[in-house]
Amino acid sequence: MSAKLVSTYQAQTPNGRSTPDVNRRSANYSPSIWGDHFLSYASMETASDENEQRVQELKEEVKRMLRMAPTSQELNLIDEIQRLGVSYHFENEIHQMLQKIHNSSYDDQENNDDDELYIIALRFRLLRQQGFEVSCTEMFSKFIDVDGKFKRSLVTDVEGILKLYEATHLRTHGEDILEAALAFTTTHLELAVTAAQGGLSPPLLKRVTHALYQPQWKGYPRLEARRYLSFCQELKSSDINETLLTFAKLDFNQLQRVHQKELSDITRWWKELDFVNKLPFARDRAVESYFWALGVYFEPEYCFGRMTLCKIVAIIVVLDDVYDVHGTHEELELFTEAVERWDISALDLLPADYMKICYQALLDIYADIENELAKEGKLYRIHYARESMKVQVRSWFQEAKWFHEKYTPTLDEYMSAALSTTYFMMATTSFVLMGGDIVTKNSLDWVFTDPKMVKASSTIGRLMDDLQSHKFEQKRGHVASAIECYMKEHCATEEEATIELTKQVNNAWKDMNEGWLISAGAANVPRPLLLRIINLARVIEVIYKHEDGFTHAETGLKDIITSLLVEPVPI
Repeated sequence: MSAKLVSTYQAQTPNGRSTPDVNRRSANYSPSIWGDHFLSYASMETASDENEQRVQELKEEVKRMLRMAPTSQELNLIDEIQRLGVSYHFENEIHQMLQKIHNSSYDDQENNDDDELYIIALRFRLLRQQGFEVSCTEMFSKFIDVDGKFKRSLVTDVEGILKLYEATHLRTHGEDILEAALAFTTTHLELAVTAAQGGLSPPLLKRVTHALYQPQWKGYPRLEARRYLSFCQELKSSDINETLLTFAKLDFNQLQRVHQKELSDITRWWKELDFVNKLPFARDRAVESYFWALGVYFEPEYCFGRMTLCKIVAIIVVLDDVYDVHGTHEELELFTEAVERWDISALDLLPADYMKICYQALLDIYADIENELAKEGKLYRIHYARESMKVQVRSWFQEAKWFHEKYTPTLDEYMSAALSTTYFMMATTSFVLMGGDIVTKNSLDWVFTDPKMVKASSTIGRLMDDLQSHKFEQKRGHVASAIECYMKEHCATEEEATIELTKQVNNAWKDMNEGWLISAGAANVPRPLLLRIINLARVIEVIYKHEDGFTHAETGLKDIITSLLVEPVPI
């Protein structure tokens, strides 16, 4: 898709006079592939009384399983519940079980004699996922031979190697044994896949292949649950807990109907804005924006937060196109000043209709947030939401200035601006929109201190985006990406830049994992809030894994969104 200049455009100055015609860049974005599809869900019932009762009965049965599970089965049961996407129903029960397992690992030493790689790797991953500090050296040193390498005898234990591979993705800095484990397991899992005809069963082959593509810890939770449900459909009944599987299927479909209903409301809101006709230069990605918000919080109680975050994503995508593609330097300067003022009176100072449309929509969304916060008695939070958006706009304008001045920043300069952008704003906003008392002034102040976790999430977001989209962006004319910045600063090739920036993404995940551990504290920020930061990175991991799936949604996200928001799980 090549970029071109669109037809000239007459911008209106505040006093009504026209500025000279200007040529504006265009990215020739593809239109939305969804149209009015989700409007059809507007009158749909989210659940019948009979179905609600059945789900509740099965939920109680799974709770009973958790209470009664023999010690030898606890880890596998927790793992299955998490993989099937229903652990949000049993957070307290699972935490208590893992707390007990963590304590017994160090107090009674009752589990330390277990030499099975599968169990030890699973225990390590589940405890780390819960935030417990566990030593990888103590856990895995028994699998190292006298030469300091993982024992060759492990090669035939594909299930154990797979569990160890998944565990390595929760590593932090300095954990050399997990770095070695990642290299060891990746090599032998890839060999197992290429030699699959010689040994792996079809279900195990499918699991290994998917894990190599998408490690569980970094995956988009609902998407991983949907894929695991499909995988379970292919297993023999003796290999799966039918009660748990039935509950997971019904729960997924019930939650999907809630999400479909929300998306019908989003579709109607987007149509009423009519950006497709009023702002044809911008990406039409309302459904994909909902997918983004859904990745941050899917739980039913976060309906307002999810829908509002979706609206903000949809708007910032348009604003990103304004700053990156459509606006002139003079127009962008005025728009940035208007956002700094955050007042409807600034509307009259904007020089073009398209900017007034964007500004009005932005103020309207935040007015809705303010009204909701006022009802909850949490009005102080709106300040943080607005200020984070102002930071975002300042950063966009800085990049626009670099492009206008034909300046290629150093990588540090670029990242300094980039890390103050979307993911800082989205982390702040996701906190603001969660509702309830879990979000405090302390936790919002924490985000504004530039903490390591938020910086890491922003690094992952910025670099993965640049790694996949920089070629397309440079065709239309765009500020230098991290790739170009690194290449110029270090006289490096594109391949060398890609290797280095990929390494920085991996290091950012280690920062994220470090911040997730309970011992790290994160300024006493509640863990449900830290989870939103991790989820933001997970969304990026999926969208930008091999291409800019958000911009090129017709190839990148279509099938994923269909599986999550269109097709129910077969019962």
